Amino acid sequence: MKLGQVTIKDIAKALNISSSTVSRALKDYPGISEETKSRVKALAKEMNYRPNAVALSLRKSKSHTIGVIIPEVVHFFFSTVISGIEEVAYANGYNVILCQTNEKVEREISSVDTIISNQIDGLLVSYSKETTDFSHFQKLIDYDYPVVFFDRAPELGDVVNVTVNDFSGAYQAVQHLISQGYREILHLAGPKNLLISKNRKEGYQAALKDAGLEIREDRIIECPLGTPEESEEICLKLFSDPNERPDAVFSSNDIAALGALKAIKSLGLEVPKDVGVVGFSNWQFASMIDPPLSTVSQPGFQMGEKAAQLLLEMIDQKEAKPTQGKEVVLETELIVRGSSQRK
Repeated sequence: MKLGQVTIKDIAKALNISSSTVSRALKDYPGISEETKSRVKALAKEMNYRPNAVALSLRKSKSHTIGVIIPEVVHFFFSTVISGIEEVAYANGYNVILCQTNEKVEREISSVDTIISNQIDGLLVSYSKETTDFSHFQKLIDYDYPVVFFDRAPELGDVVNVTVNDFSGAYQAVQHLISQGYREILHLAGPKNLLISKNRKEGYQAALKDAGLEIREDRIIECPLGTPEESEEICLKLFSDPNERPDAVFSSNDIAALGALKAIKSLGLEVPKDVGVVGFSNWQFASMIDPPLSTVSQPGFQMGEKAAQLLLEMIDQKEAKPTQGKEVVLETELIVRGSSQRK
């Protein structure tokens, strides 16, 4: 999708101001000084800026349908988020169109094109692991198109995000392991480009620091795929050496924790006697395996509800006032089960 040769972002960059300020100046919103409006309009004329017809239709049409872009439908957490979204959407007379990226940025960009071409009223997004360039979303935001990001928040200004407190969840998980007597705690980290991975890693490090334990970089290993096979292979190598063996694992997701459990048990080690394991997300299988997996529960349904409520508010308000950046952070809950309970 192409929203024009010269964009609002181009004008903002040239004037060293935000894209939202340019957008509001061009629409004569109150609160923008006459000097700024004059500078913006003069440069827009000079650069031959023209509002794109598609962008205009985005603001004027109303289909009573919202789009949702998620990485995986089969992911237990995302399925609970979708349930929350649908409850709010249907209660307010909206339909939902769902697009799955399978963690591929190309499919994500294609999904944005599909949603816009169908004149959907607003968009809920959890972006893919591959996404590092957010220009396909920024173009929409520059035109005040209603977009709410959930779970995975991009590092963009003036956007609306709904996330969980990943730092706190990780901190509580590691603090629990420490309280059970574990000291050499391995962190199976998520992809480096995701903010949730960064926050969970920082929570892990903070818990170790506050307990007076050494933070070892070789105890932090990225699992970019997040599959049980990937984490099993990593843990088989690490736990095979009795001199360098960790005594606990904090995984950034339950799937990687499952691979760790499999590796640990295959080496003849007992869980939680020899090694403790805690995951993140509280997938359905977590309570059914042996031993049951301790994990950090995320309020997926509530996240979906809140994200949908904010999006519908933005859709209702977009003719009256521009979108304002907002961050909503929901709390997590540590669920202690047999994989980490020593005492």
